Amino acid sequence: MLIADGFPGQRMLVLPRPRVREFLEQPGTNHLVVTDCGYFPQAQSHGRTRHTALSQAVVMVCADGKGWCETPAGRFDVETGQVVILPPGYPHSYGSDREEPWTLWWLHVAGPELPRFCESAGMTIDAPVRKPANVYPLVTLLTEVVQWMERDATSQSLLAAAGAAWHLLTLLAADRTTSDSSTDVIDQAAAYLRAHISEHVSVAELSAMARLSSSHFNALFKRHIGYPVLQYQTQLRMARAREMLDTTSLPISAIADTVGYPDAFYFTRQFRQIHGVTPRDYRAQHKG
Repeated sequence: MLIADGFPGQRMLVLPRPRVREFLEQPGTNHLVVTDCGYFPQAQSHGRTRHTALSQAVVMVCADGKGWCETPAGRFDVETGQVVILPPGYPHSYGSDREEPWTLWWLHVAGPELPRFCESAGMTIDAPVRKPANVYPLVTLLTEVVQWMERDATSQSLLAAAGAAWHLLTLLAADRTTSDSSTDVIDQAAAYLRAHISEHVSVAELSAMARLSSSHFNALFKRHIGYPVLQYQTQLRMARAREMLDTTSLPISAIADTVGYPDAFYFTRQFRQIHGVTPRDYRAQHKG
């Protein structure tokens, strides 16, 4: 039998639903609200099954032990250091491992733009489990959320909790590592592009290094990074070009060559297409 809560040393805060609606209707605070949050240490037999979809997103950080979650896409194992993100609008279930019960920091968040944000950030039912590079900042933010929610239900406290929760979500969105080992290959490919900005690197070369077909590699790259390979490479080059335009007096032709454009005229056209101004006009702008 799975139990929802009731663990020694637990912390659990639930915001009254009328207060949730009130907060989301206030100007300036209507984007995100923490509706529930808490900490469940060594949560033996903990679990939930929701046949009716929630309007909130559920985020759970497994600080210790093991567990599992299930979405319409299937069942997924959860281990220490991994994060479960269950987007709003879908039924789901989850539970603690019998032999090694998990220790969870968790929260529920609601907001009108949350479904679109989760979709764009890859927080989907197909990949609900992630293994972030560093779980400690996430736990720190969840601790901050719980502390603000424990304080009171004033708009000031709820706004501070929402800010910490939004920071948490953005960190998770930026770190798209899932439990799928293929993401390691994509991370390595992106790192290779960052280290070889000036070189011509084709999708065929990258996919060969990853031992994947070009079409499969391209699809994985876009899903994990958020952009196709060539568009990501162009963004890297333009970012380096902007930095050099702002911090050096090098000729534009030299900057173009440094960031992988031997043809300075083509570089200027590409730069203008992205920035709306030529490199020369960009350099002349007042910044900082």
